[in-house]
Amino acid sequence: MRIESLEIRNYKLLRNVKLSHLPGMAVFVGSNGVGKTTLFDVFGFLKDAFVGDIKVALQLRGGFREVISRGQRGDISFKIRFRPGTGEPLIVYELAVGLNDKMLPVVKSEVLRFQRGGKGRTWRVLEFHEGKGFAAEGELTDYASAKGAERNKRTLNSPHILAIKALGNISDFEAVSRLSRLIEGWFVSDFHIEDARELRKVELASHLSCTGNNLASVAQYMHENHPDRFASVLRRMAERVPGIKDITAKVADDGRILLRFQDGAFTDPFVSTYVSDGTIKMFTYLLLLSDPERHALLCVEEPENQLFPKLLAGLVEEFRQYSVGDGDDNYGQVFISTHSPDLLDAVRLEELYCLTKDNDGYTTITRAADDEQVRGFVAAGDLLGYLWNHDLLIEGV
Repeated sequence: MRIESLEIRNYKLLRNVKLSHLPGMAVFVGSNGVGKTTLFDVFGFLKDAFVGDIKVALQLRGGFREVISRGQRGDISFKIRFRPGTGEPLIVYELAVGLNDKMLPVVKSEVLRFQRGGKGRTWRVLEFHEGKGFAAEGELTDYASAKGAERNKRTLNSPHILAIKALGNISDFEAVSRLSRLIEGWFVSDFHIEDARELRKVELASHLSCTGNNLASVAQYMHENHPDRFASVLRRMAERVPGIKDITAKVADDGRILLRFQDGAFTDPFVSTYVSDGTIKMFTYLLLLSDPERHALLCVEEPENQLFPKLLAGLVEEFRQYSVGDGDDNYGQVFISTHSPDLLDAVRLEELYCLTKDNDGYTTITRAADDEQVRGFVAAGDLLGYLWNHDLLIEGV
């Protein structure tokens, strides 16, 4: 499943933002404080609302008044267009969150539609307002089946709950289940090197956590259950980090699991506590990207931190390949934020989005490929990192 466009209104700095023509890998560049972190937090907010409810997602961010754009009234709203798979119809999901008469946060409006073609007529398969509405039943695979589907009225247990969560686990609502799986598959990275180094009790962990605190357990799982993929990770680590010969996870006498890095120049391995930040981070990214169950969306902030600049081009290509997938619609989507000219040198023009602030202090996002001056620079042979380093990229857009 891949997001094709996204509209955001009244979410912190994102008062009125629209992203269109989103590719498999999109890179967002801008100076400090222009809204890159806020953009990625949109996906965290929606996932928190799905896993918990709207109240939980807002409370984690200081409440409704801290989340709604300063000086704005009304609702916080989102509109996502995505395509579940190659050749399948476009699905449009709209969500508006606001305060009711008692000044409590509720789901003001939640609508799911099938769209015929890129700009054709849409047909609603789900619509709820403050916990009451309807949903279309059945396996809806195209516009015609959505149009003829039976729609049944439903009342949710609470006006704070998303209907896609309440109905997503019911087999009768296949279209809703697809969107549920999309959101469940979002991964907003919040890696902390110290968390990844942490010695923890042995646990069964098949996927990396957003903080990376289960890195050793996932490494052990991959080694035991996906040896070919783990061997590929080791090979790529050896290519990028001089001296790395092997990486193993070992259970200590006290039940904690140790991640050990073998340097070819020494007899004894080093535990993760004494390995460089860059080595830990590169291993974490490669392990994440080697997970056989791809996340529908990866959001990674500033992956260049702690990494040798010459490693960034290869890492960008790893992210790009993750978004391409290996057939059978087994692909992900990757959003990256960066300040790094070296990383940008490996980015294609159609993958880049530039963030600035308008005169009112709100974020604007521009697709670099839509700007004639930037296209001219690139056509003349300039790399995007050079343009960014010389203030020509943001000035251009």
